[in-house]
Amino acid sequence: EDDFQFILCEGCQQESPDLKLLTCLHTLCLNCLSKNKPIGHCPLCRTAIPQASDIADMDNLLFTNLQARLKIYKMIIDGVDLFCDNCKKAGEFWCSECEEFLCTKCFEAHQRYLKRESHEAKRVMDIRAESAKDFLEDTRRTGDLSCPNPTHKSQTVSIYCKKCCKPLCCICALLDSQHAPFCDIRSETRRRQEELGTISQELKEKRSSFEATYTVLQDEAARLEQVQREMRELIRQRVEELVRLIHREEEELLGLVEAGQEQGRRELERELQRVERALQRMEAGERLVEKMNLYATEQEVMDMQPFIKDSLEELQRLQPPAAGDRTQPREFAECRARLQGL
Repeated sequence: EDDFQFILCEGCQQESPDLKLLTCLHTLCLNCLSKNKPIGHCPLCRTAIPQASDIADMDNLLFTNLQARLKIYKMIIDGVDLFCDNCKKAGEFWCSECEEFLCTKCFEAHQRYLKRESHEAKRVMDIRAESAKDFLEDTRRTGDLSCPNPTHKSQTVSIYCKKCCKPLCCICALLDSQHAPFCDIRSETRRRQEELGTISQELKEKRSSFEATYTVLQDEAARLEQVQREMRELIRQRVEELVRLIHREEEELLGLVEAGQEQGRRELERELQRVERALQRMEAGERLVEKMNLYATEQEVMDMQPFIKDSLEELQRLQPPAAGDRTQPREFAECRARLQGL
């Protein structure tokens, strides 16, 4: 059965009597084509179906007929329903031309009345000893075409008209003298097979170039994926490095802030102490002058006034520092500059 999986629908992998051959040369059943989304395209390769109905109008007669012939072979192998198609007795022979099972008696009559025909009935036992390929080869008929003329349906086609591009029976060929010369139908079928073989060989050569291109594209896709992975890793490494640098910069800037804060604190402390001492001296001077006015004698005023005057005048010359006009520590300026750089 593995040798004949190709006759199944390529979509659902099932046997079907309604196999359609698409222009992309895929074979699908009507069920798969009707369920296909989007309608009007091959569900396997997405090639558009040119028919207006969105369903291919070419039946795959080869696969359908192979299915039918293989069913006959399976019946013979399994020994199921092998009855004579004429008298319903046990079928001992099979005629591929008549497509009938025959008992021994009907076989003898068949051979007697059709002795001038090319019918070759084979024993069922002999067919069972054959392979499926042998059975298909034996039942492969070349003269089963019917004449397209309705009045000559019973005539076997053996002639091909090259001008009309259609097969003819002998009667049609004799009556149609305008289209002569004709050729033998077998030579025409052989020519068509050879033509398909030539095209197939050319396609094999073209396919090799497509396969090479496909390999190159796969390599490019793999390289693109590799470059993407490398770039992602590089970005990750650089970001980690930048994070480390920023953390290091953070520690240094915080150190500068601490140093600047310490320097500013010391300077403010010195200013506070100087202002505090000046206030203490002013308070002491005010108290001393007040006490002298209350309790000092003239002799004490004469003796102490010059000294107190000099001290008070010195205090008058002192100026308080301007509030809010203090230069920030050098470390703070450096910190701002480095932040701006980041």
